[in-house]
Amino acid sequence: MEHQQGLWGKWRQFLLIFTPIVITQLTLFSMTFFDTTMSGHYSNQALAGVAIGSSLWSPINAGFSGLLMAVTPIISQLIGARKEADVKKTVHNGLYIALALALLLILANLFLVPVVLSHMAITDDVRTTARHFLTGISIGIPAFFLSAVLRAFIDSLGLTRVTMLITLTTVPMNILLNYLLIFGNWGFPELGGAGSGYATGITYWLVLIVTLVLIQTQSRIRRFRVLSRPAAFDRRPAREIIGIGVPNGLTILFETGIFSAVTILMGHFGTDTIAAHQSANSVCTLLYAFPLSIASTLTILIGYETGAGRLPDAKRYRHIGMLAAIAIGCVNGLILFLFRTPIAFLYTKDAGLADLITAFLMYAILFQFADAILSPVLGALRGYKDVKITSIVAFIAYWLIGLPLGYLLSLGSLGAFGYWIGLSTGLFTAAILLSFRVRVTEKRLVGNQ
Repeated sequence: MEHQQGLWGKWRQFLLIFTPIVITQLTLFSMTFFDTTMSGHYSNQALAGVAIGSSLWSPINAGFSGLLMAVTPIISQLIGARKEADVKKTVHNGLYIALALALLLILANLFLVPVVLSHMAITDDVRTTARHFLTGISIGIPAFFLSAVLRAFIDSLGLTRVTMLITLTTVPMNILLNYLLIFGNWGFPELGGAGSGYATGITYWLVLIVTLVLIQTQSRIRRFRVLSRPAAFDRRPAREIIGIGVPNGLTILFETGIFSAVTILMGHFGTDTIAAHQSANSVCTLLYAFPLSIASTLTILIGYETGAGRLPDAKRYRHIGMLAAIAIGCVNGLILFLFRTPIAFLYTKDAGLADLITAFLMYAILFQFADAILSPVLGALRGYKDVKITSIVAFIAYWLIGLPLGYLLSLGSLGAFGYWIGLSTGLFTAAILLSFRVRVTEKRLVGNQ
């Protein structure tokens, strides 16, 4: 990663970092896509069970991963400020935090998840599938969080092609494991929807192994010696990671959590509605890879330029990211509108269920435009290390505006679709409020120079 002065140089740098990230994200999200589609082809009950299991795992996964993502802007600013000696200490303290989070989640899966599932309005078959799905994932939780820290470290160096290579190497194995464990092919046990959870847990360990191998073999990464003798736990870098990571994690938790809450509330509309909602939501998740990748790219570049004290350059990168996100949002919306019916039949052969999925996809178009505004703003704020206000805005927009509105609309003729209008409203509210915030932050940083 190098400083670029001209506009075209900045666009080139942006694309060089963004392209591997989006390939990585699309590949990672394809795991959810294949979990959903392959479970759906096994049975509607399996699809619903995976939907419920995912609704519990996804927000916790995203929130804790968001906490660990604090490593990226911290190291990006260290690199920009030429304080490379502090990088190893930051990575190792991030790994210690990751292990603590993994232990916490494993205990929650053992003692809390069964209680939560027992109080949900779902059938026994769906409840059993969800329980075993989450048990399968819990096998790989330590590897998942350790990998998250190491990938954040690699990305912060601008070496996003390395993380792309890790993902492209391991995700095909996840698809193969789904094929074996969901359907019981080649003599493997037929686990139904729960098989996708075990496939994901095993894949997380493969990701960690490949990540460690590449860190040790790539000279540009090995020079930081993050796999050498462990650094002692240090409260200063740990406190910085937690100070940035907790608000960032809460922001992501509030956003993903509202989608999970809606999935749970969909239980009152029946198994087919849950399955259709989850199918359409997995499409949105796949398309979300683009704005999310823009956000990650901006965090790296803005963190680097801010650490070096080049705030005008950081602001130009934000403008580039905004333009790219809006363009991609328009393309994604058009894809959903034109191809909603064939997309629906990727998930099921049931015509009635496909019609429900198609209807949800029409409402999903609104998400594309909201994310096009919101994601680059969030990425920029992370790069500036200004994340405390984002969690407050996210809570207000999603839980005090979006979810109550969705609930009220669901009581009328809109039914389950009312929740999706509420979700869109929450996303747009957050996008508008945080767009003002990022401008205030940039003015404050310039004034402090």
